Amino acid sequence: MKVGLVQLRTPASQAAALRHAEPLIRQAASGGADLILTPESSNLFQGNRARLFERLAPPEADEAVVGLRALAAELGVWLLIGSAMVRREDGKAANRSMLIDPAGAVTAAYDKIHMFDVDLPTGERYRESASYEPGDRAVVATAAGAVLGLSVCYDLRFPALYRALARGGAEILTAPSAFTRPTGAAHWELLLRARAIETGSFILAPAQGGTHEDGRATWGRSMAVSPWGRVLAASADDAPGVLLVDLDLAQVGEARRAIPALGNARAFAGP
Repeated sequence: MKVGLVQLRTPASQAAALRHAEPLIRQAASGGADLILTPESSNLFQGNRARLFERLAPPEADEAVVGLRALAAELGVWLLIGSAMVRREDGKAANRSMLIDPAGAVTAAYDKIHMFDVDLPTGERYRESASYEPGDRAVVATAAGAVLGLSVCYDLRFPALYRALARGGAEILTAPSAFTRPTGAAHWELLLRARAIETGSFILAPAQGGTHEDGRATWGRSMAVSPWGRVLAASADDAPGVLLVDLDLAQVGEARRAIPALGNARAFAGP
């Protein structure tokens, strides 16, 4: 199968976000991608909590989400909206990954479990839990003949989630992200390759990149990694663009037979 990873620099409104993403998604589809993936925060990139909540809408009323669903239907492709910042039915916010089928229907949704609550050595401070309600379940879904395991950004630091997704049948693990520049430079590639090797799975990680309207800077360097941990393709910088990658799903079985770590794991008592 052929996949397209779309690297974005998402603006601070849904209308502008849709205008930004659409030509790149069209480019991926024209390149023959069966499955196209966008990064975290594909519908809205806004760090100011008050301004964020002014714009939040339920998925069915979000201009970018609705437009991306229509675009998937027009192009006849599978589209993973890496995540959209949306308002839940209870009024709280969710950082939600949504899988769209070629008819434009949402076939699976995953709310980011792990909240990015950190104080970086650079002085940057993030409290994602102040804005978003975390999810509480892992999600696998089928798209374009492959089984996907869904995750979002900071989830990448919690290997138990990826093991659970792989044990649940996932052949491709998706990690749409908006890594900061300090953490991206230090850990991005290492974490992606480690999760691929540990689970014998493909990792697809479309990323936000560049300096955004709210002043935050993200790392970019979208990447696809094989089940053996080999980097299949990577963006060279943080500029918006498209990566097209051919995946041979037989490599998943080959890697897991060679290193059967999923089956060899044992329960153990704590220290």
